Amino acid sequence: MPVLRNRRLWAGVAMAALALSFAGTGQASAADINNAKNAGFESGLTNWTCTAGSGTTVSSPVHSGAAALKATPAGQDNAQCSESVAVKPNSTYTLSAWVQGGYSYLGVTGTGTTDVSTWTPDTTSWKQLSTTFTTGASTTSVSVYTHGWYGQAAYYADDISVYGPDGNGGSDPAPTVPAAPTGVSVSATTSSSVSLAWSAVSGATGYNVYQNGTKITAVTGTSATVTGLAASTSYSFQVTATNSAGESGKSTAVTGTTTATGGGGGGTLPKHAVTGYWQNFNNGATVQKLSAVSSQYDIIAVAFADATSTPGAVSFTLDSSGLGGYTVDQFKADIAAKHAAGKKVIISIGGQNGTISVSDSTSATNFANSVYSLMQTYGFDGVDIDLENGINATYMTQALRSLSSKAGSSLIITMAPQTIDMQSTSNAYFQTALNVKDILTVVNMQYYNSGTMLGCDGKVYGQGTVDFLTALACIQLQGGLSPSQVGLGLPASTSAAGSGYVSPTIVNNALDCLTAGTNCGTFKPSKTYPDLRGAMTWSTNWDAAAGSSWSNSVGAHVHALP
Repeated sequence: MPVLRNRRLWAGVAMAALALSFAGTGQASAADINNAKNAGFESGLTNWTCTAGSGTTVSSPVHSGAAALKATPAGQDNAQCSESVAVKPNSTYTLSAWVQGGYSYLGVTGTGTTDVSTWTPDTTSWKQLSTTFTTGASTTSVSVYTHGWYGQAAYYADDISVYGPDGNGGSDPAPTVPAAPTGVSVSATTSSSVSLAWSAVSGATGYNVYQNGTKITAVTGTSATVTGLAASTSYSFQVTATNSAGESGKSTAVTGTTTATGGGGGGTLPKHAVTGYWQNFNNGATVQKLSAVSSQYDIIAVAFADATSTPGAVSFTLDSSGLGGYTVDQFKADIAAKHAAGKKVIISIGGQNGTISVSDSTSATNFANSVYSLMQTYGFDGVDIDLENGINATYMTQALRSLSSKAGSSLIITMAPQTIDMQSTSNAYFQTALNVKDILTVVNMQYYNSGTMLGCDGKVYGQGTVDFLTALACIQLQGGLSPSQVGLGLPASTSAAGSGYVSPTIVNNALDCLTAGTNCGTFKPSKTYPDLRGAMTWSTNWDAAAGSSWSNSVGAHVHALP
């Protein structure tokens, strides 16, 4: 959970703009080629070198093909990845790359004239960076590089190009028509949409999706959501792979059937609910037994489960000594008492120190089996996903659906992503939420310990304001989640998080803005969302340490929403 997160906090990073030097552009000739090798990272990091082991290749997100570069800066490392490229003397080249994620830089050194670079701040979708350079009279190779910024979010890069005269260093082979996609499956359905996923095809730069034999959309990644469908209706889908050489044959058809009504799991909950994290450890906040948790909390997330030596599996050990001798029998009895009072108690997976990884089918099965075992042992009503060190949408989806098949429709599933995780539906956390929308209870994004972020209007907002809460919630509301699946996560006091605390009044104003269009800041959503689920806090313990001022104010306000 955020209170422990060891993230670099920034109250505003002042960066000097990099000077851009442009040589004469000239006209491209018929002999011009892309001189970069492994420009799309389809061969891993071949030809590329990244500082401090900061780089790797990923299958999502990609701009084209089946892979892209992901490089993660650290406090003393900007995650620079570079390649030596053969060039021709006295020649002009266009350097370009597609980037996404955190601060992204693109540049070249060793030109023999003026080295150039360009950059962009955080971007939630692919953006092309481009500049030009001219080589000197004796220059036969240059070093092309990308990098991020110290301590900031990972960046992604794909389709690097050093376009100009052939430097005689060789180039990647011309593409051939890709094979038909395999592994096409229905990953999620709602009353009006079907989500599809498939395996990446080597050499593909895009994919076409066909519905009942008619092409309906084209995408660059390995998933797509088809919307505007009729409820309780079956549709046939096929996918083809494309690149500059042509289009593959169609995949094997799969059938997706829409549901009768909108999704959402969670058994019996109030229309508007408050979630609070309960600490199974003593970090200076008030030590509580579950029985002491305020009745304002409808969902209590027990923090945290522990990783085991079995990949994907989790366990739970009550910290009896740290909690003043609280016994397992008392803990179980308190869960039963919360149930009798109409409350839900779930087990949270992750937190800042959480190292659980669900990255394949085996670990997904282990995760589902172990969480279900904890539910049976302690009486937990479900699971909270608070993995702050990355998530695999494909296999976490598999794990949660497997758990749902065991636990049934009363299963509570909540999520607590960081702000960066929900900036775009292409992010793995957002993908997972949409994949399990029909069984998902609520996403309580953490609006704290965060840098500046984009709102749904494309403007940049800083934490600590009504606008930050409403403009970022708007992304989830417009991105496919039901209003009942969106909650606002805030710290209970200034001691509960490194930054981002706001008074309960700010939280309540944001709730009013989203549900009724009142008490907004400068940002006002284009429509209201009266079914918004509510709010979350870290933690019930820090709330108690502050005299329960958060739950008494926000809890009462949430429960009074119409």
